[in-house]
Amino acid sequence: MLTSLALVFLLGLAAAALCSRIGLPRIIGMLLTGILIGPYVLNWLDDSILSISSELRQMALIIILIKAGLSLDLSALKKVGRPAVMMACVPASCEILAFFLLAPHILGINRIEAAVMGAVLGAVSPAVVVPRMVQLMEEKRGTGQGIPQMILAGASCDDIYVIVLFSTFVGMAQGGSANMMDFVNIPVSIVLGVALGAAVGLLLHLFLETAYRHGCYVRNSTKVILILGLSFLLMAVETWLKGIVSVSGLLAVMSMACVLKIKSPEKVTKRLSAKFGKLWIAAEAILFVLVGAAVDIRCAVQAGAAAVLMIALALVFRAVGVSICMLGTGLNRKERLFCVIAYLPKATVQAAIGSVPLSMGLPCGQLVLSVAVLAILITAPLGAIGIDRTAGRLLVQESPSDIAE
Repeated sequence: MLTSLALVFLLGLAAAALCSRIGLPRIIGMLLTGILIGPYVLNWLDDSILSISSELRQMALIIILIKAGLSLDLSALKKVGRPAVMMACVPASCEILAFFLLAPHILGINRIEAAVMGAVLGAVSPAVVVPRMVQLMEEKRGTGQGIPQMILAGASCDDIYVIVLFSTFVGMAQGGSANMMDFVNIPVSIVLGVALGAAVGLLLHLFLETAYRHGCYVRNSTKVILILGLSFLLMAVETWLKGIVSVSGLLAVMSMACVLKIKSPEKVTKRLSAKFGKLWIAAEAILFVLVGAAVDIRCAVQAGAAAVLMIALALVFRAVGVSICMLGTGLNRKERLFCVIAYLPKATVQAAIGSVPLSMGLPCGQLVLSVAVLAILITAPLGAIGIDRTAGRLLVQESPSDIAE
C-alpha cells in the first residue's frame, strides 16, 4: 500500500504540475495518472488501496467540504435561496428526462434502463466543482451575486437527489416498483443533515469557548484534528441510520463548518481554512488519481459515437435546466453562462455507482458503465477547463471597498 500511495502522490502531483505549466487544470493530470497506473492499464496500484478507494475518496471530499463551509458567506447565499434549492434537482431532472426520451432511440435500450442510465449520469461532480467554488469565494469573484455559494449549495444536494432516484429506478428495473418514501427521504435527508451538522458545530464551538475561558488554549492544529474526527463521525452516522432515517453526511459536515464560521472570530476561521487548504493538496491527489483509477478506459472505447451523441444531448437538456433555475435571479447573461458551465463536470458519483447496474446483472449494465466512463472523460476536463478559463471573464470580482462594506 505504501508504494501505491507514493505513486499516487508523486506521479499525481507531477502530472498536475505539468498540466498547470501548459495551462490545463491540475485535475486532468491527476485523472490521467489514475487511469494510467490503475488496474485497467498498467495495474501498478495494490489491491489493498483499491479496496478502500471509495473511503479514501470520501475522506478527501470531506476535507474540501469543511474548507467550503469555513469559506461560505451565508448572507450572500440567502439572497439566492430559491435558485440554490432548484439547482439541487432541476438540472439533474432535465438530464434524466433527456435519457428517458432519447436513449431508447439512440442506444437501443428500454425506458426503465434509460432512466437508470440517466440517474447514473445526472449528478454533477462535487469533487470538481466544490474546490473551484471555494477558490472563487476566496478571490471574491461572483460572491456579490452569490454565484459560487449557490453552485456550491446546489452541487452538495444534487447527489442526494440523484442517488435516491437511481435506487428507485434500479429497483424498478429489477422488477420492483417505485417507493414514495424514497422521494420523501430527499428533503428529510437534507434537513436532518443540516440540523445534525449545525448541532455538532455548536457543541464544538461551546467546548472550545469553555476550554479557552478556563485557560486551556486549543491549538489550531488540534482543532483541525477535532473537526476531522467529528466529520468522519457525521459520515458514519449516515451509514448507521441507513434503513431507519435518511441523513446526508456530506451536508452535515458542511453545516458544522458553517456554524463554526458563524460563531468563531474571523481570524480563527481564516487560519483553520488555510490549514484545510494545505491538507487539500494531498487530499486532491488521492481523490482524483483514485477516481481516474476507477475508470475502465476499455469501456469508453466500447461506448462509441452514439454514446457521445447521447451525452452531448443530455448536457443540452442540463443547460436548459440550469437556465430555468436562473429565472428571476437578476444575473446577467455572462453570469448565467458561467452557472451552466460550472454544472457540466461529472466524476465522483459516476465513478462510484457506474458499475452497480452491471454488478446487479441488469442487461443494460455494461452499456451504463461504458457511458458513465465516457462521460467522466469528456465532462470532467471540459467542466474544469471551462470554470477555470471563464470565471475571470464572466464573473465580477468585488473591489476592496465592496468587501469592506
